[in-house]
Amino acid sequence: MQITADLVRTAHADAWQVEADLRRSLGGDSATVPGARLSATGLGHARWNSGDVHDPASADIEEIRAWYAARGVPWGLRLPEGARWGHGRRILTRSLMGLTGSAYVNQPAVSRLVIRAAKPDDLNEVLAVDAAAFGPAPDGEPSWTLPHLGSAEVDAVLALVDAVPVATAYAVRSDGLAGAAALLGGVCVLPSVEGRGIGSAVTAWLVGRAFDSGAALVHLQAETERAAAMYERLGFTTVDGFDIYTDVMDPG
Repeated sequence: MQITADLVRTAHADAWQVEADLRRSLGGDSATVPGARLSATGLGHARWNSGDVHDPASADIEEIRAWYAARGVPWGLRLPEGARWGHGRRILTRSLMGLTGSAYVNQPAVSRLVIRAAKPDDLNEVLAVDAAAFGPAPDGEPSWTLPHLGSAEVDAVLALVDAVPVATAYAVRSDGLAGAAALLGGVCVLPSVEGRGIGSAVTAWLVGRAFDSGAALVHLQAETERAAAMYERLGFTTVDGFDIYTDVMDPG
């Protein structure tokens, strides 16, 4: 499999529609419209309700606005990096990374580190590690995280050193337009144990699970250059990503 920007962006949209379907009980929903694939989790933050515009020329912004308005959630859009788009405000560009099994580089074990599946009873520990690594979470974070724990579509992990939680992450499995794939996200490590290879070990655990379950592609977006360097050591390739737009809810 050749890793291309179109393939990874398509897999990313596949995974977000899985995220939406996981939260049907919270108002989650997904749809395919001309030029775009739309996802809503029902949660009250735009970061969790975003559409993927793959063909800006055929996308009808009014149809997209009407779909999100009917669901009553704030939202944004992702477009192919560098695409021309006249609606809303571009706030940042995210690169994407992809990995196939043939490129995967095994990682050394970390002394005293235990990695296990995270279950619903681990919610508070997962949230605490996330908050320590990323800062205070927005309202709704428990409702975002809980559906990942114990889901058949998600591998979520909790890593411990001497029985103390120190890291967490998850991978969302999809089998949509991009084929069998897994989106890696939420990789975070307590600042007190950074630099010991724990982030790499947690990522490797999830990557191995994804390929063992039949995924042909594991993909992600790296939040920092340091994170990107870690993923490159595992064999991930960087491709063009997407531009993120906000303020697209209203015509003005």
